[in-house]
Amino acid sequence: MLLYLFDYLMNFGGGFRVFQYLTFRAILGALTALVISLMIGPFMIRKLTRKKIGQMVRDCGPETHFSKAGTPTMGGTLILIAIGVSTILWGDLSNRYILVILAVTLGYGVIGFMDDYKKISLGNSAGLSARAKYFWQSAIGLTAAIFLYQSATVPAETQFIVPFFKHVMLNMGWSYIVLSYFVIVGTSNAVNLTDGLDGLAIMPTVMVAAGLGVFAYLSGNSHFAQYLAIPYLPKAGELIVFCSAIVGAGLGFLWFNTYPAMVFMGDVGALALGGALGVLAVLVRQEIVLMIMGGVFVMETVSVIIQVASFKLTGKRVFRMAPIHHHFELKGWPEPRVIVRFWIITFILVLIGLATLKLR
Repeated sequence: MLLYLFDYLMNFGGGFRVFQYLTFRAILGALTALVISLMIGPFMIRKLTRKKIGQMVRDCGPETHFSKAGTPTMGGTLILIAIGVSTILWGDLSNRYILVILAVTLGYGVIGFMDDYKKISLGNSAGLSARAKYFWQSAIGLTAAIFLYQSATVPAETQFIVPFFKHVMLNMGWSYIVLSYFVIVGTSNAVNLTDGLDGLAIMPTVMVAAGLGVFAYLSGNSHFAQYLAIPYLPKAGELIVFCSAIVGAGLGFLWFNTYPAMVFMGDVGALALGGALGVLAVLVRQEIVLMIMGGVFVMETVSVIIQVASFKLTGKRVFRMAPIHHHFELKGWPEPRVIVRFWIITFILVLIGLATLKLR
């Protein structure tokens, strides 16, 4: 929004040209989202506490979590406000990539909001039925995938890119829609599964968003894209503004969500942020890199699949509890140790993902 204002002000002074630079607007986007989070956070926590919008703890969860019952939840609303306002202020709202990712993030946020609301209003931890949640996730994910396929302007937008190889770019055709759908819906659910400890999900989300932001910026620049042998995606660089907004909003939320948490993200935040990461990977054509960078999300999801499959087939559990962060808790790891070690793992995986830019 402000981009149009500064375009006009450039007629009165060349100094306003700095707002045309993506990197400058990305910095402003991160700072804006961070300030919004820090300013609104205390008010929102008081409001949630006053209305008794507290976390419902599963009876089958670790006993150490029982004391968390009643902690304000739905704090993801704060994240979405910060991301939305920052992106609208500093992003180019005529950019197709920005509009799509904002729409998917908001849509998944609404699904998460309804899930959290049902948990609170019904007084249990069930929330929306799995069928209803998956239906609406699928509807939004599939709509986004179809739109991106039909609105693609260059072949690279729908090709499958294999990292570590310079010229492996496979034409996918309609299978692009299928892959995009599974990436968006799968990542949304993976982040939601990871959101089980104080700050566990938000910091990996911040790091992965920052990593994908680098890909977006480089892919949107023809010179960098040619030099690094990655697909050139016109106007994709604008996504770095959205990524920086995630970073700023996430760090601001972490101020209140760090152990012991003053507020929880809830599904309104986890589903939305996961969907955003999935769309980001699809837009910059780095689905495999997302799996590398988001290895913690993958590990959490796979642990649940293994646990359920093993119990149904053999009647035995592989892990003491799934998702896997609970397994380590029951092994005696203090909660902060689990959280920080998963952060460290994510940091390493993001660096490996970024290394694919040169290791080709």
